[in-house]
Amino acid sequence: MIRRTFLREIGLSAASLPFLSGLPSLQAAVGSSVRKQRMVIMISPNGTIPKSFWPDKKGRDFDIKEILLPLEAFRERMLVLRGMSNKVRGDGDSHMRGMSCLLTGKELFPGNIQGGSHTPAGWCSGISIDQELKNHFQSQEASRTRFGSLEFGVGVPDRADPWTRMVYSGPNKPVGAIDDPYQMFKKLYGQLEDKEHLGSVLDELQTDLKKLQKMVSPEDRQMLAEHAEFVFEMENELKAAEAQKLHHAAPELEPGISDTNDNIPEISRMQIDLMVNAFSNDMARVSTLQYTNSVGQARMRWLGINEGHHGLSHEPDDNEDAQKKLVKINTWFAEQLNYLVTKLADTPEPGADGSMLDHTTIVWTNELGKGNSHTLNNIPFVLLGDGFGFDMGRSLAYEKLSINRLWMAFAHGAGHQLESFGNPELCEGGALDLS
Repeated sequence: MIRRTFLREIGLSAASLPFLSGLPSLQAAVGSSVRKQRMVIMISPNGTIPKSFWPDKKGRDFDIKEILLPLEAFRERMLVLRGMSNKVRGDGDSHMRGMSCLLTGKELFPGNIQGGSHTPAGWCSGISIDQELKNHFQSQEASRTRFGSLEFGVGVPDRADPWTRMVYSGPNKPVGAIDDPYQMFKKLYGQLEDKEHLGSVLDELQTDLKKLQKMVSPEDRQMLAEHAEFVFEMENELKAAEAQKLHHAAPELEPGISDTNDNIPEISRMQIDLMVNAFSNDMARVSTLQYTNSVGQARMRWLGINEGHHGLSHEPDDNEDAQKKLVKINTWFAEQLNYLVTKLADTPEPGADGSMLDHTTIVWTNELGKGNSHTLNNIPFVLLGDGFGFDMGRSLAYEKLSINRLWMAFAHGAGHQLESFGNPELCEGGALDLS
């Protein structure tokens, strides 16, 4: 029996499926054999400190250096990938291509945004892997959710440019992260103050659009069609907010935490709590977590560090004080990842055996390999969790292997058999084999 038939037999509309499919009672009744999968991409900026990050040993008997020590309890569920390279070239500086091409594997458009000493550039020319997988999951009834994906931010500036955007829904379509947890809470759990009034306005707007279609040019009809699609999405969002059934109650957020530099630790925890809660209620199968931005200058005074992160990352390797501070900063990011992984590991998977970590794979990465050289080679990649069936508990080393092949491995792991992703020329060799 498929879920649509089951819903009809108990007197519910099939439109309820995206909002009710996460309930254990429904999953048990239907007996679905579709395994739930989630992907999280976490990015922290300005490169890492190689000697304090990369294991000296490869294989299963790998050693854990200082930066990764907070994750030691999960070494059997960890995959450290050395030698991953962002081979996208073209317009823009390394920070711009590092941020906006990391998840897309495709070049920036020509543009007028000037960066560093390189040529100016515009937005990216491709979709990011998180949105590619979101679209794949949303195209199937069994994996469709209310939001599809959620984009969380911590300390991300308000401005929009290739240094601040890593998610793209398509060419020239950057997606901004929500870095205010109260705003994210409202998106997930907020109720519209006047639903009946909004519903009547939408009905009238639909009627007006239909009338106008007969009176305007083909070009304007296309514009009206886009407006109609927007109205349709608004109506669906209104219905979704009413229909959402929560398996886990909405988390209680500490009030009055302003979105400022010194509150980054509190905001980080709040955003992670919201993400895990949203996953437990099956509101999305894909999420990103972006800390600050490329060239991010967070001042991590809670660690006793007053200098800006980006400024420190430009210091030479023989500046021991700067190196110690950068290790401390990157270890703090690992601690945030540990908080996320631990919450997923401690939360039972709704409607299935095991924990939510058994159904989730997290990628922690960076827009650069090393800050003071601006290299796009040897970018740090750490994978955690068992959502995509990779053989975990290893440290692997490659020779300038294209990140495009890693993203193809994620797509194939989700049953999305892409022949290439991003720039096809960077996909030679096919999907990376992590089995």
